[in-house]
Amino acid sequence: MYLEEFIIIAVYHLMAVASPGPDFAVTIRYSLSYGRRIGRWVSLGIGTGILLHVAYSVLGIALVIHRYQWVYASLLLLGASYLGWLGSQAIRSAPKGELEPGTAAPAGDFSAGKAFRIGFFTNGLNVKATLFFLVLFSTVIAPETPTSVKIGYGLYMAVATAVWFAGLATLINWPPLFRRLWRVSHWIDRVMGIALIALSLKLILDWLQLIEVLA
Repeated sequence: MYLEEFIIIAVYHLMAVASPGPDFAVTIRYSLSYGRRIGRWVSLGIGTGILLHVAYSVLGIALVIHRYQWVYASLLLLGASYLGWLGSQAIRSAPKGELEPGTAAPAGDFSAGKAFRIGFFTNGLNVKATLFFLVLFSTVIAPETPTSVKIGYGLYMAVATAVWFAGLATLINWPPLFRRLWRVSHWIDRVMGIALIALSLKLILDWLQLIEVLA
């Protein structure tokens, strides 16, 4: 009986996850710099971050965030700061050495846990995702839909998100494509860094406009 609702959610989620944003930028950057294994851990973190949005949406906290503008303003500033930090790290990327044919990007001392945390916080602090789930749980999902079904929707979106970005990490490391991208990977890092900083500045502008309204 919830099939139609699920299909609508799946379509909306696909459009949201496929559009370029912070999740896309960090997946490209870390997959290319450290290989598909690290890229997949970043993807898993992104997917797990979805569960954070689902949790507060199911609990009704999303409505609190929307109602109390100072809470939303705090999240905007926190998200902007984190994206700005990620962007500043990427924009300083240096040229990498040559790779032997058939070898993969070296992960070095970059741990799976760190990759997971980067993915998790990138998604978890994405205020646009907050708004997406607020709209989803307040308009698309009917109020009478059982909590267990809502959690099921959330689990689907978390898994689908992780699989999507893990697929992107795998594609980036496809040997014929990877060898071409590796030569200019520091420029790709810098472009992704600029994109993250631009997103950060956009959030800061939104924050300043919100502060003016609250003042």
